Amino acid sequence: MTALHRARRAFALAALMAIGLAISGPAAIAWAADSEPAAHAGVAAAETHAAPAHGVASKESVVAFLHDTGVMSITPGAAAMMAVGGLLVFLAVRKGYEPLLLVPIGMGAILTNIPLAGIAGPEGIIGVLYNVGVHNEVFPLLIFMGIGALTDFGPLIANPKLALLGAAAQFGIFGTLVGALMLEMIPGVPLDFSLKEAGAIAIIGGADGPTSIYVAGKLADHLMGAIAVAAYSYMALVPIIQPPIIRALTSKKEKLVEMSQLRHVTQKEKLLFAFGLLALCIIIIPSSTPLVGMLVVGNVFRESGVVERLFKTAANELLNIVTIFLGLSVGSKLAADQFLSVQTLGIAVLGLIAFCIGTAAGVLMGKLMYYTSGGKVNPMIGAAGVSAVPMAARVVQKVGMEYNPRNHLLMQAMGPNVAGVLGSAIAAGVLISFLG
Repeated sequence: MTALHRARRAFALAALMAIGLAISGPAAIAWAADSEPAAHAGVAAAETHAAPAHGVASKESVVAFLHDTGVMSITPGAAAMMAVGGLLVFLAVRKGYEPLLLVPIGMGAILTNIPLAGIAGPEGIIGVLYNVGVHNEVFPLLIFMGIGALTDFGPLIANPKLALLGAAAQFGIFGTLVGALMLEMIPGVPLDFSLKEAGAIAIIGGADGPTSIYVAGKLADHLMGAIAVAAYSYMALVPIIQPPIIRALTSKKEKLVEMSQLRHVTQKEKLLFAFGLLALCIIIIPSSTPLVGMLVVGNVFRESGVVERLFKTAANELLNIVTIFLGLSVGSKLAADQFLSVQTLGIAVLGLIAFCIGTAAGVLMGKLMYYTSGGKVNPMIGAAGVSAVPMAARVVQKVGMEYNPRNHLLMQAMGPNVAGVLGSAIAAGVLISFLG
């Protein structure tokens, strides 16, 4: 008999013993409790009457035990949301769709919907993480610091005109703001969002999870769960959502455009640019300082060259830890009783519309730059104007190489991608200033 066969037999035996213990344990306890009075009485009559009592108590104990199991307590909605969580994990593992986001979100959804566990409750570990890090907006700001440590502003500094693509992609935010407010005018649509709620929903169009959480906390705290789930889900699904829009809005000739290499950007230029962003916040939009400020902190760690340990911690260990906690926290809002509602589904649909509009606006601005530059700008890089860094830039690179294997657009796409991060943070500041 091979070691594998022995291991299988040992596992099967252990499983049978565990099942037997689970079934017989409650009955044995009930039998001991029921037989104690009979032992003290010491009479056969008492023993005779104890037997039926023992049988009834054992049956009730087994029934009570079964009712305490998850199988008896699970609801169809919880089972459906656990399946959704499993689907997210499947897409991450088998398809490679942003595993750093989808795996913790999917696992959070599965754990949250396990009945009777209470893991996402106020005293459960995921519930505590949500209250500490998401509800109080700590995780989004730490994520922004990590993004800043990973961000190279070089492509944007080398070609400042690409900032227009990042600005155009924010059109989805303000377009959806108006659309959310107009829903109440449509007969039969049971959705009525206030101005603050519409603003919090619209920021999903920037495809920036930390920014969406931050704005929701300021404008519509009660919608934070649904908004966070929608924002991070669409960030993770960028490789699915964006390619059809890019292909539909660009011609084959435009897709084949090869852009020239960017010039080298010095350390001094990058540091001056970072502090220039802070000056912009101070002068124009102070309400965007928490987001832009933490982005700049991380970027100064990176570009200064004298705090290597801080840079590596912000870009790796700290960012990874916060990503785990944030993903589980977002997944905890995929509970069936919270997520399966008309309002949540409406938020998901509006967020998808906002993201699609932002992508399309960026591509259309790219087409305009293609014509004004005499065909030197590939319009596809406009899709990277949303702030899903670096997912959107990777999508542009992948689609571009489908039509021209020599066309490496990643660095060119990082320009509008970085501009999109700044654009969404500034748009968040504008919404908070006017609606908060």
